[in-house]
Amino acid sequence: MKRKFLLLSTLLVAQNGVQAADLLETFHAAQANDPVIAAAYASQQAGEEKLAQGRSLLLPAVNLNANSTFNELNTRYLGPFPFPGGDYRFNSHGYNVSVVQPLYREQNWLAYSESELQVAAAEAQYKVAEQELVLRAAQAYFDVLNAQDGVELAQAQQDAITEQLGQAKRNFEVGSATITDTLEAQARFDLTGAQELAAKNNLEIKRRVMQQLTNSLPDQLKRLAAEVKLEYPQPADVEKWIADAQLNNPQLAIAQASSQLAEKEVTRNRGGHYPTVDLVANYGSSYASGSNFGVGTDTRNANIGVQLNIPLFQGGLINSKWREAEANRERAKQELENAHRNVTLQTSQAYLGVVSGIAQVQALQQALTSSTSVLEATKTGQEVGVRTNLDVLNAQQQLYSTRRDLYQAEYNYLISKLRLKAAAGALDEAELAKVNQALH
Repeated sequence: MKRKFLLLSTLLVAQNGVQAADLLETFHAAQANDPVIAAAYASQQAGEEKLAQGRSLLLPAVNLNANSTFNELNTRYLGPFPFPGGDYRFNSHGYNVSVVQPLYREQNWLAYSESELQVAAAEAQYKVAEQELVLRAAQAYFDVLNAQDGVELAQAQQDAITEQLGQAKRNFEVGSATITDTLEAQARFDLTGAQELAAKNNLEIKRRVMQQLTNSLPDQLKRLAAEVKLEYPQPADVEKWIADAQLNNPQLAIAQASSQLAEKEVTRNRGGHYPTVDLVANYGSSYASGSNFGVGTDTRNANIGVQLNIPLFQGGLINSKWREAEANRERAKQELENAHRNVTLQTSQAYLGVVSGIAQVQALQQALTSSTSVLEATKTGQEVGVRTNLDVLNAQQQLYSTRRDLYQAEYNYLISKLRLKAAAGALDEAELAKVNQALH
C-alpha cells in the first residue's frame, strides 16, 4: 500500500507541471520508480520467508501416497503338490498416510536459529538500500543543479566576454587599442563557447541519470537559497559519531549477522554425526479384486512408533562440510573486522567532509567577494589605461571559476551531511527534509 501511495503522489506531482520539484518530491518519485529499491524490497520479502522455512523443520511432516494398478498373473506350480494354477486379471489400489514428528534433531533446531539471523540480515540489507536511495536521489538532484549552474555560468561568462570583444573592436577601430586585444577577446569567446557546449552535454547526462531513478526527465527543480545555512555536526566529536556508527550502521549489522550465522553453521555441520529421533505414524489401506489364489483382499494397517537413526559413515561428507564451515567462519570473522574498520573510516570521512565543507564554503564566499572587487577594480584600471583587456578577461575568468567552485562546495557540504547520518545508521526521509529546507 505504501508503494502504491508513493506512486500516486508522484503522478499527481508530475501532472502539476507548474511548480518546480524539490528534493523530497524527487526522492518520492525514486521510491516509486527506482528498480534497485524495488529489487531490494523483493529481496527482503524473500529473506523473511527463511523464518517460516526454518520453523517447518520442527513441525510434523505429513505425506500421502496412493496407487491404482491393473495386474495380470500367470501361475504354474512346479513340485509334488498339485496346487492349482491359472491366469488371473484383477485391479488393486490403496493409499498410505505417514506422519513424522521430529523429537530430537539438533541440526533442525540450529537451522531454525539460523533463519532468525537470515531475516535480520535481510532487514538490515533493505535498510542499507533505503539509505543508499536517499543518497542517490540527493546526489542526482544536486548533480543536475550543478550542471545547470555550469550552463548558466558559461552563458553569463560568454555574455561578459562578448561585451569585452565588442569593446576591443571599437577601441581598435578608433585606434586606442591594438589588434591583440581583439584577438585575445575572440579566443576567449571561442573557448567559452566550447565550454558552454560541454556544460550542456553534461547537463543532459545528469538529467538522464535522474531519469534512471525516477523514470521521468526532470523539468524544473528548486535551487539552493542565496545563502546556505552552515551547521557543524552535533555532537562536535568524531569519536562519538564513530561510536554511534559501530552500534547502528546497517552494513555492520549485516556483517555481524553473517558472522553469527557462520558460527552456527560450524555447530550445525558438526551435528551431522548426531543421532536423530522421530515419532513416526502410518495408516494405510489396500484393496485387490483378485490374487493368484483367485480371491480378493481388503487390508488396513496402522502403526505408530519411535524411530532412531544414527549416521555412521557417509564417505567423509560430514567431516568435509565441517571443515568447510570452519573456513567460512574464519572468513566471516575477518569480514566483520573489515566492516568495523570500514565503518570507522566512512564515519570519519563523512564527519571531516562536513567540517571541511563548511570551511571551504566560507573561504569561497570570501573569495567570491574578493574576485568581484578585483573585476571591478580591473575594469576601472582598464578605463584609465593601467589595465589591459587581457587583465579584465582574466579577472572575469577568476570570478566565474570561484562562483562555480562555491556552488560545488555547497552541494558537497549537503551531501556530506547526509553521508554522515548514513554512516551512523540515522539517515531517513526526515533528515532529507532538513536538507530540502535549503532549497527555494
